[in-house]
Amino acid sequence: MKRISILGSTGSIGTQTLDVIRTHSDEFCAIGLSCGHNVDLFRNQLLEFKPLFAACADEADCRELAKEFPNIHFEYGMEGLCNCASLADADIVVNSLLGMMGIRPTFAAIKAGKDIAFANKETLVAGGKLLTSAVKEAKIKLLPVDSEHSAIFQSLQGHQDAQISKILLTASGGPFRGYTKQQIESVTKEQALKHPNWNMGAKITIDSATMMNKGLEIIEAAHLFEVDPDNIEVYVHPESVLHSAVEFTDGAIIGQMGTPDMRVPIAYALSYPSRLSNVAKPVNLFELKALHFEKPDPSVFKCLALAQQAIKSGHPYQIVMNAANEEAVAAFLKDKIRFVQIADVIEDTLMAKNWGDIKELGDIFETEKEARDLAKGYISKCE
Repeated sequence: MKRISILGSTGSIGTQTLDVIRTHSDEFCAIGLSCGHNVDLFRNQLLEFKPLFAACADEADCRELAKEFPNIHFEYGMEGLCNCASLADADIVVNSLLGMMGIRPTFAAIKAGKDIAFANKETLVAGGKLLTSAVKEAKIKLLPVDSEHSAIFQSLQGHQDAQISKILLTASGGPFRGYTKQQIESVTKEQALKHPNWNMGAKITIDSATMMNKGLEIIEAAHLFEVDPDNIEVYVHPESVLHSAVEFTDGAIIGQMGTPDMRVPIAYALSYPSRLSNVAKPVNLFELKALHFEKPDPSVFKCLALAQQAIKSGHPYQIVMNAANEEAVAAFLKDKIRFVQIADVIEDTLMAKNWGDIKELGDIFETEKEARDLAKGYISKCE
């Protein structure tokens, strides 16, 4: 039985990971769980899965739950997350944390020699080569959980030594596919949160609506698969059936298709190199009839263009872009800025100065803090 520790068990990826564990309880058990502030859901998870270790964001929640579950060891804060990521008995760590907060626990898991099922794209964007070099040195597996990167990973099985021509990274187009620049000016938060195909958390859903998620995923794919970003092409694919593909130098294209269900890439990461049964309903090709592919319009989805700019500018600009985006999305969700101002905040932060080199982990946090402070200043001017 494979023992699993989940960082962010009450979020979208975390709850679906527990769905997989629940359905395949003969294969997996959850020995470590962590939560942010959804204590009621976390309490139910602790009752059902009875982990050995649990971590909470707040000390007060930690102390309250520790009284209710005396057989579980509780910790809180960043130290609790890092210890959850490095449990001695864990075989694999699922990192489904949101944003930059996933960096320290990820490095803790690497240092402890744990394989990582990875759904925290911001950490890879910010960590860059520091993270991928640490993974290689530790000789662990970094198994992608994002549907697109899982599809690329699956498409490369048996072809690792084949020469890649390019990666075809698919995108649903989000709720504003086909919108003009004029139409995008007046969209609302409620509209932005209505994704046509996927059930995700609020931050990821907004990133999909701005297409910043594709910018982050280009950077992530470049690091994971050691591909030049210029050889990663984004295809808007509204059916969300082809989850991504790889084109090889002989002209062959190999991709992974399936229903838009995150349990499929989660299950593959947990069971790799095997596959589990009864994870999701297969696609019925007779009902599908057709697949469509379109080029994204960077003049409408400015965040995608900004991400591509940050990629070419280098590692520090990717950290700045990610930090500014997190601040801008949070402000949008709190009705402090309009949808189109998300891109404005990111652009202003990127252009604020010449951002210095990243040589060690501390440089990432210093750059991120400065970028967040600048982004908050630009946000305050928008209010």
